[in-house]
Amino acid sequence: MTRNYNQETQDVQERQYAYSFDFDVMHPFMIRTFSPFFKVGKMLELGSYQGAFSLRLLEHFSSLTCVEASEDAIHMAAKRLEGRAKIIHSTFESLVLPEKFENIVMTHVLEHLDDPVRVLKRVNNEWLADRGRFLLACPNANAPSRQIAVKMGLISHNAAVTPAEEVHGHRRTYSLNTMERDVVEAGFRVVHRTGVFFKALANFQWDRLLATDVISAEYLEGCYQLGQQYPDLCSSIVLVCERQSE
Repeated sequence: MTRNYNQETQDVQERQYAYSFDFDVMHPFMIRTFSPFFKVGKMLELGSYQGAFSLRLLEHFSSLTCVEASEDAIHMAAKRLEGRAKIIHSTFESLVLPEKFENIVMTHVLEHLDDPVRVLKRVNNEWLADRGRFLLACPNANAPSRQIAVKMGLISHNAAVTPAEEVHGHRRTYSLNTMERDVVEAGFRVVHRTGVFFKALANFQWDRLLATDVISAEYLEGCYQLGQQYPDLCSSIVLVCERQSE
């Protein structure tokens, strides 16, 4: 079935594609989680959406290549990045790159792919430099917000794909063990696993709270620190991967 990537990135009544919580809270904490593992060299961002996370990557890299399947999203990214990054409109399945990268990031994208292991193998075999690092983040099936939704009867089980998520192109919901299963099958070696931000509320609830004075910077920091202690209860789960040694 042919996918409409422009349609998948549009907000729907039941769910937005991205929230203020994602941009203002998760993105800074994601960079904080990734940055100790950055290597000197070029960065490839697989799935740049509208370029908000790309801007944060540009604070660390002078050479950034962004790949995005949605034409509408990549037009927004081009305006936001103002020529500071190379932007490629392509699916990962048809992507052709003339170079390899010391750093590759994929944030909240793997769950959208029809054949994630196939794409991960391309990352490993074709695009990642020999001593490079692949930084992967996915929404967490076991986040307390999802577990609470199960107890409320809103979803059937932790890893369920909701109708709104399906409209946005989700094909699965990962946990740490299933995400690691796929990267290992693709030939990667996992060198670090962690989570980002302990999360007991849904994104729309966080957006409402962030518009008030109820949530302080100290509280957000506490949720981040607690997430380091309990990665399986985080909003996002993260794997730092390298190519297998010969």
